[in-house]
Amino acid sequence: MLKEAEKQAITISPEAAQAVQNIITEKEMIGHALRIYVAGSGCSGVQFGMALDDKITETDTAFEIEGVKIVVDHQSLAYADGASIEFVSDPEKGTGFVISNPNAQAGCGCGDNEGAEASSCGSGGGSCGC
Repeated sequence: MLKEAEKQAITISPEAAQAVQNIITEKEMIGHALRIYVAGSGCSGVQFGMALDDKITETDTAFEIEGVKIVVDHQSLAYADGASIEFVSDPEKGTGFVISNPNAQAGCGCGDNEGAEASSCGSGGGSCGC
């Protein structure tokens, strides 16, 4: 059975919530939830993805925030804890959603990088240089 979260692991700004609600209405996707997931990770940290989804599984955790149903799969939940979703409009970068989480740690995944400086991690041209 779908787990309703006991605490909010994710926050969403009112502007982002309104933007999600507008998309759901405009695209006639009533009943869809905003799914947050880990799209990848590396030296620059965890990258999150998001999509509107109506296929909610029993291992998902759900939140209702600012009128938006948000679901996170059990594997992504630990990384998403503390994340915030913003809707930004920047003349240089454009308009869209930004998911950030200061709690999600960057890491190379190159084995034992204990004591390695984060700045030395990305020396492989965007990869971890393993």
